[in-house]
Amino acid sequence: MNIGNFQLWLVGLVALFAGICVLLVMVRYDLGPTSRLARGGQWLLGTALGTGVLAFALKLAIIATVASLPELVIDPLIEKPNVVVQAAERDPLMGLLATQRLRWQPLPKRALTAVGVVPDKPEIDTYVWRALPERAPSPPDNPSTPAKVALGKQLFFDTDLSLDGTLSCASCHDVENGAGADGRATSIGIDEQQGVRNAPTVWNTAFQSVFFWDGRADSLEAQVKGPLVNPIEMGMPSLELVVERVARKPGYRSDFDAAFGDGTPITIDRIAQAIATYERTLITPDSPYDRFVRGDLQALTPAQLRGMRQFQRLGCVQCHFGPNFSGASLFDDRAPLRIFPIYPTPYEQLYGLTKDSGASEPGSGRGCWRVPSLRNVALTGPWFHNGSVSELAEAVRIMSSVQLGYTGRYLVWSDSHKTMLELNRPVLDEATVNDLVAFLHALSSDRLVRMTRLPHS
Repeated sequence: MNIGNFQLWLVGLVALFAGICVLLVMVRYDLGPTSRLARGGQWLLGTALGTGVLAFALKLAIIATVASLPELVIDPLIEKPNVVVQAAERDPLMGLLATQRLRWQPLPKRALTAVGVVPDKPEIDTYVWRALPERAPSPPDNPSTPAKVALGKQLFFDTDLSLDGTLSCASCHDVENGAGADGRATSIGIDEQQGVRNAPTVWNTAFQSVFFWDGRADSLEAQVKGPLVNPIEMGMPSLELVVERVARKPGYRSDFDAAFGDGTPITIDRIAQAIATYERTLITPDSPYDRFVRGDLQALTPAQLRGMRQFQRLGCVQCHFGPNFSGASLFDDRAPLRIFPIYPTPYEQLYGLTKDSGASEPGSGRGCWRVPSLRNVALTGPWFHNGSVSELAEAVRIMSSVQLGYTGRYLVWSDSHKTMLELNRPVLDEATVNDLVAFLHALSSDRLVRMTRLPHS
């Protein structure tokens, strides 16, 4: 409130006090005696007239408040235009100015283009929810057969594929008693070496279009080969040594004959094909969400239904879309990699979100990462590429802030169009966060939920 408004209020209060005093004097010494009213009647008359004065003063106070503080009284009632974010998308080289702090916050190049989140866009309002298929597709050059699946499973659990014979693929991707990961922030490789990124689940990777956190592999077959020769994972000095290890183990010769044909040479490509074929059987189309979409309208709780709507309304479906809830998906791979984090927030430092740049150039200030599937996400913590977050609700808060911009009120400047617009995205309340968490639990496979509740061996 400025000096002029303060003086206006002060004068108004003095005038109101003086008016009431004059009114009481008039009733006591003029209107009361003239009307021959008793003391009680005089008080009644004074109260009636005073109430009218107070009502008139209240109306004037409301008018003065609206005129003096429009940003507090009127602005919250006005719906902000969607053109705010649309302008930002047209001009990704933009910045955000927090009106509360009056501090310029530049965004990374391609930021808004990469995330593409526009709440209430028509395509979000008409988003089509889909269930996961019962079977995963196989590439034409690696068709699935029962013999190949059996061979791939044996190789997946074989510790001789690591240099010191202590680790297998299953060591970091527990598919027998877990949700396809190892439950660590970052995995432990040979010689107790600590990895630098969180191990993603292998469940439903059959539906992914790119692999690893930075998306550097374009097929499951290509992905298989990476950990074998990574010096801090399985540590084999060469892929040729992997082939030698497999070829000299009793039993593998007949297994390869059954899977690929009699006398087919054992090669690293066939080892990778077998493991990839087995991994394509690791799918989970049995979640409450899938049952709901397939017609069981009692499959989701009220909280999960509310969370499902919020997941769509807030714009989560812009990155986590399709049956596998991932932009890096065989169903629709138009946006397999996204910049993360988009919006500058204190979460960056608190959880070290920008220490690793992923697929971005080192020093770019913002990482670029494969969009992970949210299938079974409630079972695969800790979360994010560095495994820094151990509570699912906190992961939801972070994503709503750093990716969707639900952090408060901003002014959006488009340098190309020379326009200044306002963006109002309040921080999500806890009820909304809890509903979103409930919906994410609805993406968990019933079978995996039972498995992860079993005591681990």
